[in-house]
Amino acid sequence: MSEARGRVAALDLGSRRIGVACSDSRRTLASPWGVVQRSGDPARDRQEVVAVISEIEAATVVVGLPLSLSGATGPAAQAALREVEALRAALEPLGVTVETADERFTTVDAQRSLTAAGRKGREARSVIDSAAAMVLLQAWLDRAGGRPGAP
Repeated sequence: MSEARGRVAALDLGSRRIGVACSDSRRTLASPWGVVQRSGDPARDRQEVVAVISEIEAATVVVGLPLSLSGATGPAAQAALREVEALRAALEPLGVTVETADERFTTVDAQRSLTAAGRKGREARSVIDSAAAMVLLQAWLDRAGGRPGAP
């Protein structure tokens, strides 16, 4: 996978599901892709994520880092960082860079958007993880200005 492909993927790491979003090839617009259901086997889940990233043809993966409200790296963020390191080990040999981005409020923003669009309850829960990944990715793309290798 090369930087020339230009797509960026985002992952919202949850305990039951991993939300996935992807950018267009121009790195301007984020869209929800779907979810990877957790199997209980971290190695199998990583393989599934690698397959999804290959399908998307992403050159960069942005993983949400669940910092505490104060910005501190608490237990959830530490667990996410361990998962990021495992993903780096799996993806960087394929030419895919892995970064982290502050994901505070992405799920809240996604829930608000879904509620405003009339999606509630079970219907909203089925898409909240990919919507949260989309919010994270769009913020990253907006900061990066579409430049490869940024921000």
